[in-house]
Formats: sequence, C-alpha cells, structure tokens
Amino acid sequence: MMLIPDLFWAYLVAITLLTITPGVDTLLVMRNTGRGGFRDGCVTSVGICSGLFIHAALSALGISLLLVETAWAFSALKWAGACYLVWLGIGSLRQALRRGAAPAAHAEPMARRELTVAVSFREGLLSNVLNPKTALFYMALLPQFVDPAGNAFQQSLMLAGVHFLLAMLWQCGLAWVMVTFRGLGMTTRMKRVLNGLTGGFFVAMGAKLAST
Repeated sequence: MMLIPDLFWAYLVAITLLTITPGVDTLLVMRNTGRGGFRDGCVTSVGICSGLFIHAALSALGISLLLVETAWAFSALKWAGACYLVWLGIGSLRQALRRGAAPAAHAEPMARRELTVAVSFREGLLSNVLNPKTALFYMALLPQFVDPAGNAFQQSLMLAGVHFLLAMLWQCGLAWVMVTFRGLGMTTRMKRVLNGLTGGFFVAMGAKLAST
C-alpha cells in the first residue's frame, strides 16, 4: 500500500525532528552504551524502535484512542511508565554510587554478555511501550499522514518502519560516538557522572509523569 508522496515527505521531516530531539530514549541508549559498549547501545535501540510498531498497530486499531478516552486505562499506563522510569533511574544512580573493582571477566563471559543483551533489549522495549507520550504522539500524528482511501493498518506499519530506520541510525550513531569518546579516555569517574545525570533525569521524568 503506497503512501501519498506529499504526506510521506511531510512525515519524514516531522519524524526526523522528533528523532533527533533528546529525550528518555537518547539517555537510555547512552547509559547502556556506557555500561556494555556499542552492542548494548544498539540492542537497546532495537528494543526502543521495536516498540514503535506496537504503538503504530494500536493507533491503527483505535486502541490508543480508547486509552485516552478511558481515564483509568490511561492512568494505569501513565503510572506504569512513571514507575519504570523511576526504576531505571534508581538503577543508574546505584551504578553512579558504586565503588570498587569491576566484576571478574572470567566469570562466565558468554552467559554474561547474552544476559546483558537481553536486559538491554527489554529495557529499551519497555521504555518505549510504557511511554504514554509516545502513544499520544502516534495517535495524533499518524492519522495525519495516512491516506483514508487506503489500508490504515498497513500504512501505519510502513510509517513506523520509516521511524524505526531513522531512530536506529541516530541512536546507533550516538552509541558509536560514546564508544569513540570512551576509547579516547573516558574515565570511570566520567561514567559515574553520566550514570548520575541520567539516573536523576529518569527519576525526575518519572515523578513529573506521575504528577501530570
């Protein structure tokens, strides 16, 4: 199902501006890259961007509209997202305050790497899916660029696919920059400062989300 060219280019501009605007997703990718390297940053991005298809499907099916019109359902989603952001923030703050030697590299390295990848993907996916602002954005934005004469579900997934590619390029680029600067001498203290800043931001965002 092809999209209207004029609508597609307008969507491309809008979604590019949205993608490069710093937010929770950006900081989560940066934090996880600092924790586990370039691969963990990219896996986090895959998790975040996979959530876009869920929001697109819900938007096309009208479930997002139902969530907005049903006060208790939207409140439940908002509180789930707020609690998850606070939980992520506390984890980052704990890493910032942690002292001592790093874990031993010989302790099941392969199993440890696989666990880290799974955690990074889950953190990214949940961060996106539990973000009510993303649901609202997709509910409000996608219908503006969908041809009403065509299949809304297919068009929504195609638009989410474009967003997926743009966000992956941007976030993986950020992960590469993080790894490059670390290779140029990013110290343990700098990592702790980054974890402290991101942890404080996540907690503050969670508290703000819960209070609105």
